[in-house]
Amino acid sequence: MTQPRYADDLQVALGIADRVDVYTMERFRAADLHVETKPDMTPVSDADKGAERLIRDLLRQFRSRDGVTGEEEEQQEGRSGRRWIIDPIDGTKNYVRGVPVWATLIALEDAGEIVLGIVSAPALKQRWFAAKGLGAYSGRSAASSRRIQVSKVGRISDASLSYSSLGGWSERQQLRGFLRLSQNCWRTRGFGDFWSYMLVAEGAVDIATEPELNLYDMAALVPIVTEAGGRFTSLEGQDGPWGGNAIATNGFLHEGALEILHSVRDDDL
Repeated sequence: MTQPRYADDLQVALGIADRVDVYTMERFRAADLHVETKPDMTPVSDADKGAERLIRDLLRQFRSRDGVTGEEEEQQEGRSGRRWIIDPIDGTKNYVRGVPVWATLIALEDAGEIVLGIVSAPALKQRWFAAKGLGAYSGRSAASSRRIQVSKVGRISDASLSYSSLGGWSERQQLRGFLRLSQNCWRTRGFGDFWSYMLVAEGAVDIATEPELNLYDMAALVPIVTEAGGRFTSLEGQDGPWGGNAIATNGFLHEGALEILHSVRDDDL
């Protein structure tokens, strides 16, 4: 029987996630955790930098021909045509305040497509992972995991919506559109960051959206949502993590949610 194309890469990435989880948990709530402010006024801790260095070191050991793009260091060019996209700690503001909602994100891009994603949230004791053609799973390892699927909710009025914050919507002149979407949904909660999208993949939430994101924030989320049967696009409807923002749904609700978001702008009279 032929082994799925990205099965070996998934095993390597899961092993890396195991190592990084140990490191980030050792630094979580540490009394000597050092936090700085980056030029964009967002925080970065010594744990962010250390976790990224560890991931890069392990990728050099196991996938030396691949490129690497991360949040904290410069892009590393590869010779294989593939690259790993990593966010060592997604949810740094939570991490530095002692809130357990944060995760390490690891993705693999091959020929312009995100084909593998891991979201590991050790403080929540949860991990989600997927690879192209292999499905999406929740569990600490491949051996102790369950396959996950998006919900079958077919009406916005029955849907649960998750979001991160309101500030970015104002900057896009779409706060009114976002509020209209939330008012049309059955339930709205601010789970935020990676967690919103993993809840979509699990079928616990039906729509997740954010107005401003970086590639490393989104790449690992995409295959998990899509392999679970959902859809992940930009707010302009472009599939994948390429648009600088995101909406993920169970698929049934996608076009309807986008239509509501774009139905009104803040500067409309």
